Amino acid sequence: MKGFCERAVASKYSSKSSTESTDRGPSSVCSDSGSRDSKHDKASLWSNFFASAFSIFETHSESSNTEKKEIHSRNNGWTEAVRKVVTGGSMRRIHERVLGSSRTGISSASDIWLLGVRYKVSQDEFSGDAATNNGLRAFEQDFSSRILMTYRKGFDAIGDSKYTSDVNWGCMLRSSQMLVAQALLFHRLGRSWRRPLHKPLDEQYIEILHHFGDSEGSAFSIHNLLQSGKAYDLAAGSWVGPYAMCRSWETLVRCKREGTAFDNQPLPMAVYIVSGDEDGERGGAPVVCIQDASRHCLEFSRGRVDWTPILLLVPLVLGLEKVNPRYIPSLWATFTFPQSLGIMGGKPGASTYIIGVQDEKALYLDPHEVQPAINIRRDDLEADTLSYHCNVIRHIPLDSIDPSLAIGFYCRDRDDFDDFCFRASKLADGSNGAPLFTVTETHNFPKPVNHSDVLDDSGGVQNDDSFVAPPISDADGSAHEDDWQLL
Repeated sequence: MKGFCERAVASKYSSKSSTESTDRGPSSVCSDSGSRDSKHDKASLWSNFFASAFSIFETHSESSNTEKKEIHSRNNGWTEAVRKVVTGGSMRRIHERVLGSSRTGISSASDIWLLGVRYKVSQDEFSGDAATNNGLRAFEQDFSSRILMTYRKGFDAIGDSKYTSDVNWGCMLRSSQMLVAQALLFHRLGRSWRRPLHKPLDEQYIEILHHFGDSEGSAFSIHNLLQSGKAYDLAAGSWVGPYAMCRSWETLVRCKREGTAFDNQPLPMAVYIVSGDEDGERGGAPVVCIQDASRHCLEFSRGRVDWTPILLLVPLVLGLEKVNPRYIPSLWATFTFPQSLGIMGGKPGASTYIIGVQDEKALYLDPHEVQPAINIRRDDLEADTLSYHCNVIRHIPLDSIDPSLAIGFYCRDRDDFDDFCFRASKLADGSNGAPLFTVTETHNFPKPVNHSDVLDDSGGVQNDDSFVAPPISDADGSAHEDDWQLL
C-alpha cells in the first residue's frame, strides 16, 4: 500500500490526462486533446490533492522518535480510519481516472516487453521522436487492457465452508485466473485486442469475464478451482503453491471438457503441465516433450484433429529464499516470446501476476485489492467491467520475486508451437548450464539430469558436461546454490 501511495505522489510529473470510456474505465490512458499547459495545470492540481491526502501516512517516518510517539497516541484511531478510505480501492480508482497511468519507475532509456510485445518508450513529452512517445501510450493501453482478478468479498460460501471471501489467502488463485484469462483473450480476440472505448462491449470479452465470476455457475470461479484441487490439498482459507495450482487447472479443464460438447468448451485449448516428472516431485529442468504436446492436443480434440491450440504451464522452484541469479536472464527472456503469458508468482508470500519486464524490473498486476463479488452475465454487453482492469503500473526487482512460480505460454497452432520450441531451445542452449526448461521430441532424449547425476558421494558438485539441475537440499539440510531445485 505504501508503494501505491508513493506512486500517487510521483505521478505528478506526467503532463498527460486520462480519457474515460463509457465503461467508466480508462481504456486509453493518455489524451492528446487540449493544450499541454492546461493539461499540466489540471494534472498538477489533482496530483497535489492526492499527494496531500496520501502524505498523512508518511509523517510518522519524518518525525523524531518523541514526536512519533506523541502523534501515534493522539491520532492512531482517526489515521487508521482515514487510511482505509484514502488508500482503498475506490480512492485508488479515482486516482487512476483523474491522473491516468502511474508510471513511477518506467525508464525513458530502455524498451519494455509486455507479454511478447516490445515497446519503445520515452517519458519526454516534447521529444522529437514520435515513435517513442506513441510507444509509451501504446504500452499503457496494452497494460490497462490486461484482465485483473482481485480478492472478492460477499460471494456465496465456498463448498461446505463458511468462506464468503478469499481475502488474505486467495492471491495465487487470482493470479492463476489472470494468466488463464489472458490465454482466452489471446485465443478469442487476438494479442492486439484493446479494451474498447464504447459500449456495447465485445461478446467474446464479456463471455470470458463471465467464466471467472464468483459462483459455482462460472466455469473458472475459485469455487470450482478449489473443488478440482482437492487432490492437491487446495482448500478455502489455505495458501496454495504454483505446482498444485497448475495441476488443479488441468483437473478442472478436464472435468469441464468431459461434461461439455467439443464446440462449447469454456477453455478451447489443450492444457499441458510441463514438469520434471509426472508428479513434479523430482527432476532436473522440466522437459517440453513434443510427443506429449501432440498427445494432449489429440485427447482434447477427441481424436478429431492432430493439433489444437495449447496452453503450457511450467511450474518451477528456482531457489530457496530467492531466485538463483543464474536463472534471471532466462526468466527475463521468456517475456520476449510471442507466446508469453507471463508468470504467476511474484512477491514472496504474496502472489502476483507478472506480465512484463524493463531492465531489472518486473511489471505486474496485483490481486490484493478487495472488491465486491461480481458475476457478469454472458449476454450483458453493457456490463461495468472497471473492476477487471487497472492502469497503475507496479513493479518489483525481478531478482526479488519468489522462487516458487509458474510460467505460462499459449500456442495458437502447430506453427506457433514450433516457433515456441525453437525459441525455448535457443534459450536453453544459451543458459550456461541452467535452463528453465528444455525441449525434446520424445522422452528418450535428452536424458533428464537427476540429483544423483550432479552430486558425488560427499555431497559436492561433480564436473559434468550436462546442464545442472535447480537447488536441492542435501541430507543435513544445506543447499547447493548452483544445483536445480526440487519441483
